[in-house]
Amino acid sequence: MDPLSGRTTADDGCLLWTEVVGSGDPLVLCHGGPGLWDMFGDEAPALADAAGVTAVRWDQRGCGRSERCGPYSIARSVADLDTVRAGLGVPAVALLGHSWGATLALAYTLAYPGRVHALVYVSGTGVDPDSPWRPEFHAAADERLGAEAAERLRRLHAGDPSPERDRELAVLQWSADFVDEDRAAAHAAALAEPWFDINWECSAQINEDARRYLRDGAVAQACRSLPVPVLIVDGDRDNRPRWAVDSLHRALPRVRRVTLAGAGHLPWVEDPDGFRAAVAGFLTERVVS
Repeated sequence: MDPLSGRTTADDGCLLWTEVVGSGDPLVLCHGGPGLWDMFGDEAPALADAAGVTAVRWDQRGCGRSERCGPYSIARSVADLDTVRAGLGVPAVALLGHSWGATLALAYTLAYPGRVHALVYVSGTGVDPDSPWRPEFHAAADERLGAEAAERLRRLHAGDPSPERDRELAVLQWSADFVDEDRAAAHAAALAEPWFDINWECSAQINEDARRYLRDGAVAQACRSLPVPVLIVDGDRDNRPRWAVDSLHRALPRVRRVTLAGAGHLPWVEDPDGFRAAVAGFLTERVVS
């Protein structure tokens, strides 16, 4: 990959969209979803400046500006991430993963620990396959939305898929990820610009594969011998209960955790200074040490 070309080609020919900003050691950003696209457009330059890194954005296979071609799985996603890493012409990178992207970044690090300098795990949900966090998450999201909006969201989920329905559904659902009620709708709408169709097939297949991965992959056990330093970043008002990630925190031998007060699921939006300071401090300390 020419890092400035905006495209790299996976080993099976699938075209992956990429973008780089800044200078310094690469920090590859893994977006959430699955089935969504990179939403670090405003944050990548700020992170690059704060941490003195080259921030590398990419859309995962089948998502956003990348080519729509399967298969969709943890293993395929890990292989695609390695294509991005190799295309930068470096033997190892730092990774930052958000939500589902945190699971992907962790899976890559466990598969290729020698190819990762440091891992930043943002707003993930841990490695306990039996963790009952989802009911609490849905209840908290409904409470934050309010009864009328929560009922509207349920009707949208039950409706027939279309680009218009999907965008309305996504913006409404994302608004529950923010703490400030006065700004939540605007924050959510900003995530939808630019808008790319949600890849529901990718979402369903990877979510199912992720459940198998946690259930059958002995992930927590593998984490106990992981030599890579890890920073866990949480917003303390994330609707996904923060105790869910305790399973990962307990398993890692080289781990630091920063919880940002008053921030939700996208902490760089609601506490940008705290988020950038945590990431930059962690990456800088790794370089110095």
